Amino acid sequence: MRVKRKQAIIVCGNAGVGKSTYGAKLAESLGAALVDIDTCTERLARIVMRSNGLDENDRDSADFKRLLREPIYETLFDIASENLRAVSCVIVGPFTRERRDPTWPERLAIRLQAPVRIIVVHCESGERRRRIALRANPRDAGKLADWQSYDASGLDEHAPPFEHEFIDTTRTA
Repeated sequence: MRVKRKQAIIVCGNAGVGKSTYGAKLAESLGAALVDIDTCTERLARIVMRSNGLDENDRDSADFKRLLREPIYETLFDIASENLRAVSCVIVGPFTRERRDPTWPERLAIRLQAPVRIIVVHCESGERRRRIALRANPRDAGKLADWQSYDASGLDEHAPPFEHEFIDTTRTA
């Protein structure tokens, strides 16, 4: 039986911009599956970091990226790929490196065998900091301790070099 693939909708952006909130609302409104990076991989990421003698709350170091960045994203895409046979999927994650790559949407569409729509979520720095402080997640301690450096490290000099939608959640979420 030939199955028509649905649409993969990527919701990306930096910590605290409202990706998960926006993605959940979008998935519900579309009747789509929600594939959120934190829900899918957080428990395993903690175990891997701890078993390697590293801070289980770290998500920004070179060690975390070396050990887990690729497997985490591949897991998201594997879950989405299986679900795209039946329903559209909203895939939520930072995708910091990917959103700077002009070939990413095309490569992802081939990987998922589905049309890809990219939504970049953004909000003002002060509101991001407020949201991150309010959620009181231990993973955010380093971000808040040196907010200026963290905030600057996530800034994109230019808009993504591919077709995308830009959503400002500063006054929502």
